Amino acid sequence: MKYTCYGHSCFAVEIKGKKILFDPFITHNELAAKVDIHAITADYIFVSHGHEDHTADLVDLAKRTNATVVSNYEIVTWAGKQGIEKLHPMNTGGKWKFDFGTVKCVVAQHSSSLPDGTYGGNPMGFIFMTEEANFYYAGDTALTVDMELIPAITSLDFAVLPIGDNFTMGIEDAIAAAEMIECQKIIGVHYNTFGYVKIDTDEAKMLFIDAGLELLLPEIGSTIEV
Repeated sequence: MKYTCYGHSCFAVEIKGKKILFDPFITHNELAAKVDIHAITADYIFVSHGHEDHTADLVDLAKRTNATVVSNYEIVTWAGKQGIEKLHPMNTGGKWKFDFGTVKCVVAQHSSSLPDGTYGGNPMGFIFMTEEANFYYAGDTALTVDMELIPAITSLDFAVLPIGDNFTMGIEDAIAAAEMIECQKIIGVHYNTFGYVKIDTDEAKMLFIDAGLELLLPEIGSTIEV
């Protein structure tokens, strides 16, 4: 499966010819200045929660690409009021079979409000179960024992976890999360974008290696195979 990094927690995967974008935050991210947002295409945009560092480019991208926005009921309702036409509401514990595979929504321990200050509903993570790979995107979350339920849902080929600390899990908790979800290949997100989430990436990789895990930190704008 191809994974493209757009910085912070924004990334894309391609499954069965469908381009799926997550938590679009590009134009407000100085580290992503080299990314041409106008070149990005999407069939779906999944949004884990309402904070601006996950939704800043949602409206413009969804309108330009005509992508289907998938998120919780509150965010989807808000998106509809912004003029986005293709919407799919979900909520924690639910699953849906899309044309690329099945997605199940799971708990994320965080907060959620929309850029205009309105209520953003419950934050969520997403488990993707597809013919090409199974993966878990945790969204912004603290370490939670709910993660122990994930191996009963499916076995994972990789997981996308926040590692920047302060607002989300840090390195130690992300390692504990990887052990709970029984996944050895982790892609780190939500780090180094601004001062509160700066980390030592070399140290982070070594701590994962010491735990028998692999931490991937792809360059912004790069595409890797996972």
